[in-house]
Amino acid sequence: MKQQKYQETASQILFLVGGKDNVVRVASCATRLRIVVCEDQKIDVERIESLDLVKGTFNNGGQFQIILGTGIVDQVYQEFLKQSGIQEMGKEELKEVAGTKMNVFQRMLKSLADVFVPILPALVAAGLLMGLNNVLTAQGLFIEGKSLIESYPQMADLAEMINLFSNAAFTFLPVLIGFSAAKIFGGTPVLGAVIGAIMIHPDLLNGYSYGQALLDQTIPVWNVFGFEIAKVGYQGTVLPIIVSAFVLAKVERKTRKIVPAMFDNIITPLVAVLVTAVLTFIVIGPIMRIVGDGLTEAVMWLFFSLGPVGGAIYGVAYPLLVITGMHHSLVTAETQILANIGTLGGSPTFAVVAASNVAQGAAALAVMYLMKNDTKMKGLASASGVSALLGITEPAVFGVNLKLKYPFIGALVGSAVAAAYGTFMKVLSVSPGPAGLPGVIVIRPESMFQYMVTLGIAFVVGFIATLMLARMFNKKVKG
Repeated sequence: MKQQKYQETASQILFLVGGKDNVVRVASCATRLRIVVCEDQKIDVERIESLDLVKGTFNNGGQFQIILGTGIVDQVYQEFLKQSGIQEMGKEELKEVAGTKMNVFQRMLKSLADVFVPILPALVAAGLLMGLNNVLTAQGLFIEGKSLIESYPQMADLAEMINLFSNAAFTFLPVLIGFSAAKIFGGTPVLGAVIGAIMIHPDLLNGYSYGQALLDQTIPVWNVFGFEIAKVGYQGTVLPIIVSAFVLAKVERKTRKIVPAMFDNIITPLVAVLVTAVLTFIVIGPIMRIVGDGLTEAVMWLFFSLGPVGGAIYGVAYPLLVITGMHHSLVTAETQILANIGTLGGSPTFAVVAASNVAQGAAALAVMYLMKNDTKMKGLASASGVSALLGITEPAVFGVNLKLKYPFIGALVGSAVAAAYGTFMKVLSVSPGPAGLPGVIVIRPESMFQYMVTLGIAFVVGFIATLMLARMFNKKVKG
């Protein structure tokens, strides 16, 4: 009986997305059927959402995603494959196919985000080690007026080791980004790592000293055929190595087409590294340093100059950027802030993003409370609401809040209030992490309590605001 239900659901979904001729690729994840289609306008969203097994839908990143739930999705997916005759595909492969439906700007933002995904574990590990070091060295955290290593000097060398371990990923960040970016852009990853290593070579002026050297007019230079090239490293920067890796991949592919196969392994790496490195120090590095610093300074100005007002602005703007996919551009500024954590103390953006996610979850759960007898929407709201509290907001945003509109506004209110509070209390993170309740692990120890208070405010305000808006706009609930 159940199997027949799965077959019928798969058949109906296939028909309602425009038939197998309109389906490009399909994949599944834990709860969702992910479909890339030729023409979105052929999808009958309303009829799909009326199907018994379907808990909701949303369209994001070039994929039409149908929420079915754990266990059910696997069964429907297999039936969908049989009936459509489409070959099985992994989630990552589907993302690549979906990317071809995006415009140039969307693809650029997606590539930017994809660069950081493989290196996130390294940055998270570094941040957690930094947090552990802070626990050992923070004054008055456990003992009044003293740090743990002051009270227990035998732990001093351990703290020093942990501090060294925590700095490594950020010290050699251009190497990590170079490797990942070259791979994303279609180049040889190890050559990307070489470009990153060149950019932070110890013979260069350390990038962290660049500002003072500029003021003192003591920047060392190379004199090449009468041209002066600044002999400066790119520690703590992000954009220069990403653009350099892109250029490397382009040069490498062009060279490979020209060079005879027997000389490819010798000439192609030589030309790719030489041309890219020269362009990096002459053009790419100086320009991208200015752009990257400007982006970072704009974010920091928002938080440290405007204070709670700036935090509230960011809290409202972030979910709006999520809808368009433009939030990926903020990853660059976040990573550059974290790479300069020694001088900045941490990133203020993480707590705001987490508050925004929790507010979206609270709004979805408020919908669950309101929908007395609409079991389908109630089920979707409950599952997506909990997911958002843990940092995954797409089901809540696209499947519930935007669809009903007033919960999304309620979530913006909760996000703004909580973001203003978190900014006022200077809640800072030390690494990337899950932007929700579990994110407390990447917060500076002295800010952990205030981080949880911030998320509590986001939840309470987002939940209550949604209930009030439902009544204000006379939204009738079923039951």
